[in-house]
Amino acid sequence: MKNKQVFLQDWGLIDYKEAWDKQEALFAETVKEKIAQRNKEVAILNADGHTYDHCVADETLNYLVFCEHPHVYTLGKSGKPEHLLLDEKGLREKNAAYYPINRGGDITYHGPGQIVCYPILDLDNFFTDIHLYLRTLEEAVILTLADYGLTAGRYPGYTGVWFDADNENARKICALGVRCSRWVTMHGLAFNVNTNLDYFKNIVPCGIDDKDVTSLERELGQKVDINEVKKILTHHISVLFNMEMML
Repeated sequence: MKNKQVFLQDWGLIDYKEAWDKQEALFAETVKEKIAQRNKEVAILNADGHTYDHCVADETLNYLVFCEHPHVYTLGKSGKPEHLLLDEKGLREKNAAYYPINRGGDITYHGPGQIVCYPILDLDNFFTDIHLYLRTLEEAVILTLADYGLTAGRYPGYTGVWFDADNENARKICALGVRCSRWVTMHGLAFNVNTNLDYFKNIVPCGIDDKDVTSLERELGQKVDINEVKKILTHHISVLFNMEMML
């Protein structure tokens, strides 16, 4: 049975390592439950001597987590350490942390004013297609931007959400990087809302050195209510995935 219920959580401004540990705990719990389900699939011998496949497994849980982080740079498994342009002294001067982590992708920045969304989902409850999963998250951001009167899209060959991807003014507003094991996901997306874009100057964002990075504030010319953006983004994610959101 597919469980479409998703528990919505907002962890507020939280240290990156603390959030990573909490993610890992929810991820491990879900994977453990999936393994337990497989062990519950047993053949039952009926009184007439016939066997019947019988599954008594429980449903796995799904989570959609929002948060913001203090200044931090994270490097994905396929990233290059030299794409961080700061040494330890530079990181201290910028009051920023640095973590090599277990998601896909290269290096990115998280900081205040940026929506970080961590879907911890059992994709067996939705669809088992990681490329469709990434495109669906991108679509939720694209639809959110459309609600603010902005037209965004995709950049061929790259993940994330972009403006003017077909010309020299291409600029990225949302980065994606995920981990998936046994069709359970973690990590997710980083959506620049009121983000201090100067911090991106200290890295080669996502390994792309010839494209700009932008924010909703920059595109609109004014600060935006980040909680309002979260609500709109949550709505689009829930509709696209056919989720039943649980508070």
